[in-house]
This record gives sequence, C-alpha cells and structure tokens, in this order.
Amino acid sequence: MLKCTSVYTCEVDDYKLAMDEINSQLNEKLPLLENTVGIVMCHIEFIDSGMLKHICESLPFDIAGVTTSSQAVNEMAHDVLLTIFIMTSDDVYFRTGITDSIIDDVYAPAQAAFDKIDVSEKPKLLMVFPPLPDKHAGDMYVDAWEKVFPGVPIYGTFSTADTADFSGGSVIYNGESTDTCMSYILCYGNINPRFVVGTFSDKNALPYQGEITKSNGTIVEEINNIKAYDYFEENELAKDGEPNIIFTFVPFLIDQKNRQDYDGVPILRELVTFNKDGSAVFRGNIDEFSTFKMLLGTFEDVILIASEKLEEAMSLPDVNGILTFSCIARRMMVMQRDSLGELVMAKEKIGDIPFMMGYAGGEICPTSVKDGVATNRYHDYSFITMIV
Repeated sequence: MLKCTSVYTCEVDDYKLAMDEINSQLNEKLPLLENTVGIVMCHIEFIDSGMLKHICESLPFDIAGVTTSSQAVNEMAHDVLLTIFIMTSDDVYFRTGITDSIIDDVYAPAQAAFDKIDVSEKPKLLMVFPPLPDKHAGDMYVDAWEKVFPGVPIYGTFSTADTADFSGGSVIYNGESTDTCMSYILCYGNINPRFVVGTFSDKNALPYQGEITKSNGTIVEEINNIKAYDYFEENELAKDGEPNIIFTFVPFLIDQKNRQDYDGVPILRELVTFNKDGSAVFRGNIDEFSTFKMLLGTFEDVILIASEKLEEAMSLPDVNGILTFSCIARRMMVMQRDSLGELVMAKEKIGDIPFMMGYAGGEICPTSVKDGVATNRYHDYSFITMIV
C-alpha cells in the first residue's frame, strides 16, 4: 500500500530550525516504510542560502523536483516556501536520477538515462522535472520520454521563478540544482496513478475561432488559409508586428483532432510572438488542421475550474495523496485580486488528504489512460492533478 504526506518549512537560513520542523512533521504524520521518495518544490532562495542542499542531505530518501514562485501544502500556502510531497510503501518502489544536459538534445539524454536503469519491469509512472522550456518545444520532452517508455503515464512540471519572464529557476536532484538537465522518478509496483486536467470554461471564449491550415511544430504559418499575422491583424488582435495587449493572457484551446493518438481532449497553447514572415510562434506544437478557440482567463474562472477539478480528484476511490501543478500564467491572472487565491482555495478544499501544489513553467500530464496506455501531453495555462 502506498502512503503519502507533505512537509514544509518557511525557514531559509536556520538549518537546525528547518530540520526540526520537517522532522517533527514527519514523526507526527507518517512512519517511513521500506521504499520512499520525495518530490520537492521551493523558492530559489532555498538554493541560494544552501538550505535545500542541507535538507536533502539530511533526509534518508531521494528527492527530485524544481523551483517555483509559490506553493501550498495542507497547512500552508506561501511564496517563500519549501515543500516535499513524500510517497512511501512496502510494495511500491522507486528509481530516481538526473539526465545529462538537454541544451542541445532532449532525446539522447532520456535514452541514456533509461540505459542506466537496471530493471526489466515496466514502470507504472514516470515523473519528470525539466528546466523552463527555451530552445525546445515542451512537446519534445514528452516525446523523448515516450520513446523510452511507450504508453507509460508521464507527469511533471517545468521549473519557474518569480521573475518577469519566469526564468532563473532550477531543476533539483538530491540537493543539487541545475538549469540544463532533467531530474526524474520512476514508480513501480502497486501504484495506481490517475489524472485530471483543468483548462478554462468555454463561456469566456472570444468570438474569434479558426483552423490551422499550415504549421510546422510550434510555428503556425497560416490560419484560415491566410498568414497567421494577417488573421490576427484583420481581427484587430495584432498591430505593428506585435500581439495586442489583450493577448497577454489569452489561452488558445486547440483541438488537434487529426492526431493519431487523438482522445477527444483539447489542449491549451500560448502565443509567444510573430516572425517577420507573418508566422506565429507558440510555446507548444500545433498540428495542421487543428481548430481553436481563444479563451479569457479571469480570477473567477481560475478558481472555479481548479475547485471543480479538485472535487473530481477527491471523488475517486483509494485516494492516498494528491499532487497538483498549476501554470504560472494562472497565478498572473489572479495576481491583482489575490496572488495566493488559487493555492489557498486548493488547501482549504483538500482538507486532510495529503497534498502539495506548486506553480509550473509548463505542465506534463496525460489527458487520458485507456487499457493501460497513456495519452501524454504537454500543456500551457493548465491545472493538472495526479491522484495516487
């Protein structure tokens, strides 16, 4: 049986106080079983002060994760926080590691990581923690691990930080930090991960819809058979080569219905910029002949969708723990009203179920799992939840 808990500290400088807090919470909540692993999220200050390294070296299990801007556990929601979601079991076991640099290539490091794993059993779950996508589209990370572990559910979050462009975050593995590699956790045995994905409601859709008539990866060249930029300019959504300010937080709900692994679930994409040739650059891949809607994200919608998806997660049978990642852009959408609003709502909604939530620089989560085969996807602007 799998058991879970979450621990936390706000203490950035006093090593002894931080470990006293964490050990006290562990002793009160959960005795560790034969096999244990931790998923960590923390503010970058915990790396800069050396606190993260000290905590990881003091705990008797492997720890992988990323930095974030703010997070929550059952007892606390805060910006400058370190949290660890702990899974422990006698009949679930874990393999952890960190890849070589993914700056030039994602596929070879994923394969090399697999080659180091001396186990013939197929994992039930892969959790991955890459750096904020820059050179590579987020979909490439999913595709690289899919080639190594076909059909295995992949769940994870990209690093982020509380900077204007969300950069400056780190990937974490056993106290060490990097911005060039991926850490990962493989789960085997008696574990039953389930997944819930939240986007935004259609009621907030803008009256602009269309079809992607020419695209290549993250580059959309034509919409409705005209240049992408011309489409937006004609609809007064772009001017002088740039998106209008209303595009700052406008998710594109993309229905990639021509995908070979299409499962009927649309995904969200973020428009980044326009190229000089009139093409549009998105943060993730968009297939040709996909259709789209543009949605408005509001404070009320962010909170409502997150609440509904947590209720869906909590209604499932055999819930031992809930691990949730929400896109950092969602936090920006609620910032003027309450920067911790989504986190506080989640903390109060979850109650006593072991829980951790943090903000993501991009989200990885299956949109469905059928006959043991996961449809893994990269997401923008989304609220993803794993139930174990």
